[in-house]
Amino acid sequence: MTIQTMTTKVHTVGNLNEVQREVNRFRTEGYDPNNIFVLTHDKDRTSRIAENTDAEKIGVTVEGVGTAIANVFRSTGDELRAKMRSLGISEPYAEHLEGEMDKDKILVIAWGGREYLNDEYDDAIYYYPGYTPF
Repeated sequence: MTIQTMTTKVHTVGNLNEVQREVNRFRTEGYDPNNIFVLTHDKDRTSRIAENTDAEKIGVTVEGVGTAIANVFRSTGDELRAKMRSLGISEPYAEHLEGEMDKDKILVIAWGGREYLNDEYDDAIYYYPGYTPF
């Protein structure tokens, strides 16, 4: 049996209105509402934004139990990068996006649904605005 997945999309935005616009756009495009995530550098802010926009937080079911347990012992930046990596975001992109979150940016992620382990990543992710790590 083959499971059909969609292209993962990562949009970096600056405020709640932009988050809501992207969440609505991803839903219109057919993404499962349970696969539309928000992520910020602050857990409380992430929770508030997720609650106010009907988006999700990246949790144990997506990142995996091992990553979730390890995140207890990680710094905030390491935890954020681990969450992104579990969605298929490569290490260079995860570092760049974590830097954007340091500047109070918000990530809105429409996850395609494929799980990634260890150093696996999805080279077909669509990033907006674009970014070239090399």
